[in-house]
Amino acid sequence: MRLHVQLTPEPIPATPPAPAPGPETGAFVEFRGLVRGIEGDRAIGGLVYEAYQPMAEREIARIADALAADHPVQAVHIVHRLGPVPVGEAAIYLGVAARHRAEAFAFLAGFMDLLKKDVPIWKTNTLPAA
Repeated sequence: MRLHVQLTPEPIPATPPAPAPGPETGAFVEFRGLVRGIEGDRAIGGLVYEAYQPMAEREIARIADALAADHPVQAVHIVHRLGPVPVGEAAIYLGVAARHRAEAFAFLAGFMDLLKKDVPIWKTNTLPAA
């Protein structure tokens, strides 16, 4: 599996670089997690993300390797924003290339569940609503 991980304060482009498909790629799945305008029951203007970056990158790689053992994928591209992320912008992007869609979707769903549970990236604050 080819893995690219990027933690960045920069906005995630509308068309982020995706893993190049190989000759056996039959599915490419993309996911963007957007910041909603509601946190709990109140309107917000955005979220602020912080991370312990070296550990976060190691945990992301560990999770990806573990999931790939059960859901073989060919390539994964992960970008997670750090710092303030306004409502409507992507906080995370995942691109997954695999032979079949079932593997790609299963990898993506499992990754998001474990990211929120195990990776030291935290929503630390909310930005006021405009």
